Amino acid sequence: MLKGIDPVLTPELLKVLMEMGHDDAIVLADANFTAVRYTKDKPLIRLPGISMARAVAAVSSLLPLVADEIHPVGYMHVSNQPAGYRSALQREVLSQLEPSFRQGQSAEAIERYAFYERTMGAFAVVLTGEQQPFGNFLLRKGVIGENLRP
Repeated sequence: MLKGIDPVLTPELLKVLMEMGHDDAIVLADANFTAVRYTKDKPLIRLPGISMARAVAAVSSLLPLVADEIHPVGYMHVSNQPAGYRSALQREVLSQLEPSFRQGQSAEAIERYAFYERTMGAFAVVLTGEQQPFGNFLLRKGVIGENLRP
């Protein structure tokens, strides 16, 4: 154990977070997600029994969100629901993440099959124990440090 690091962050997950570069994406997926299909060439990290809200809290405790893009976070739009619809789980998770957004940033609803396409380009997938369908999120890594000096 290390001081100050959330115990949900396994050594494998910490390694992935450290290896990610600016604007790399990590997918946090619910237990229903077809993760193996989309991770043939990338890490698949399993967090069985861990809810999505808990997993996002742990990951976001260390992962800076991209600051130079409008949508640092994406979530899977619930099929057959109107634009703007967010499930209770999506509202809970996004309320955790939105305080990290810069002015003008927002989360992006991504149609289910488009979300799968983006997963193929992600750096890694974290398969949680979340049982709520459509409980899938994509977080884009930002940078740490000071702004460029004039």
